[in-house]
Amino acid sequence: MFLPAGSQDEVGQQINKRFRAFEIFTKITERRNYQPISTPVVEYAQTFTNSFAGMALQPMLKWFNHEGEIEVLRPDWTTAIARALVKQPHSEHKWCYQGSVFRSDKQGMESRQAGIEIVHAPSFLGESESLLTAVDYLNALEVDDYLIELGHSEIFEELTAPLKLDPFQSEKLRLAMHDKRKDEVFHLASHAGSQTIAEELTELVDAYGSAKMLEDYEKHWKNNQRLLEIVRHLKSLAKLLSDCGINEILVDLGRVKNLPYYCGTMFRGYLRENGSTCFSGGRYDKLYEQFDERHSAVGLAFDVDILSGQLAPAQNREKICLWASPESHAYAEKIRTDFPDKIVDIRYDLPDNESSHYDRIIEITKKENRWKVLER
Repeated sequence: MFLPAGSQDEVGQQINKRFRAFEIFTKITERRNYQPISTPVVEYAQTFTNSFAGMALQPMLKWFNHEGEIEVLRPDWTTAIARALVKQPHSEHKWCYQGSVFRSDKQGMESRQAGIEIVHAPSFLGESESLLTAVDYLNALEVDDYLIELGHSEIFEELTAPLKLDPFQSEKLRLAMHDKRKDEVFHLASHAGSQTIAEELTELVDAYGSAKMLEDYEKHWKNNQRLLEIVRHLKSLAKLLSDCGINEILVDLGRVKNLPYYCGTMFRGYLRENGSTCFSGGRYDKLYEQFDERHSAVGLAFDVDILSGQLAPAQNREKICLWASPESHAYAEKIRTDFPDKIVDIRYDLPDNESSHYDRIIEITKKENRWKVLER
C-alpha cells in the first residue's frame, strides 16, 4: 500500500539512534530536576489558532469531530503544555517532554522533538537554564560543532512602534525582516512615514555576527532605554555562556519572531557542518494571558530527527545464533542468560550466508536424552 505524502516507514539504525537520543535527554533532564509532562496528540484547533497563540490553521492536520469542532494533531508542544500547566501547582518550575508534532508545511508531516519549559522562574534564570540545558544535552550526545544564536523579538517591535502600522502592514514588514529582504524593508517602513526608521531597520537586517557586536549597539542605542536594556540583557546571557566555556555565540539583532507568541529573548542552535537548526526556543510570557494569568515562561525544543542523525552507530555487540528446533526451543530460551550483553537470536534454520548474519552459531542437539550445545 502507498503512504500519504509526507509519511514514511523507518527501520533499523535510524530508529535505534532516535531511541538513544530520547534516552540521553531523559537522563539529562532528570539530573537537572525537570518534571516530565505529556499532552494528548489530538487537541482542539482553537488551542493553537486563538489570538494569543496565533498559529495558522492551514498547515495543521485537521478534521471535524462529531460535534462539528475542528480537531488537530498536535502542531506545537509549547502551546499545549501552557494549556496543561494552568491546572498544575505553581511550585513546579521546570518541565520536559518528548514526542511528535505534525505539520504539513515541513518535510515529512511528523517530526520528533524533545523539549523543556520553565515557568514561574525569574527571567534570567529561566533563559540561562534553558541554554545551559541545551549545552548539557548536546555535550551528552557528543555533538560539539555547533553555534548558539541569541536574538530578541522586542527590538523590531520597539523600532516599528512609532510607525502606527495596522496588523496587515506590521506582518508584511515582519516577513520582509524575517527573509532579510532589505529593499522591501526600506520601502515598507519609509512608505509608513519614517525614512529614519526605514534606514535603522535596513541596517538591522545585517546586524548579525559575534557577541562583540552588542558593545557597538550598546553605544548606538544609549538614548533608547528599552533597547539599551535588551542589549545589556543579551550581553549578560552571552557572558554566562562564555563563562561556561561556550564561545561560539552569534547575535542576530534583526531577528523577528517566527511564532506569534514569542515576546522577548529568542535562541537557536545550529550545526556548523550543514547549518541545520538543532534547537530553537525563547520567551513566551504572553501566551498565558489567554488563561487570565501572567507568568514568566521560556523554553526550547530540540529537533531529535536532526540530532539523532549526529549519533555514531552503537558499538557492535557480538551476535549469536542459537540453532534450535521446536523441541529444543524452551532449552534455547533458558540458555540466553549464558550470554549477557550479547545479541542472541533463536532460529530453526541457518541463514544462507552464515558469516554475514552472526558472529557465532551454536547448535542445540540432543544426546543421550539430554540437550547439548555445539558451536559450529
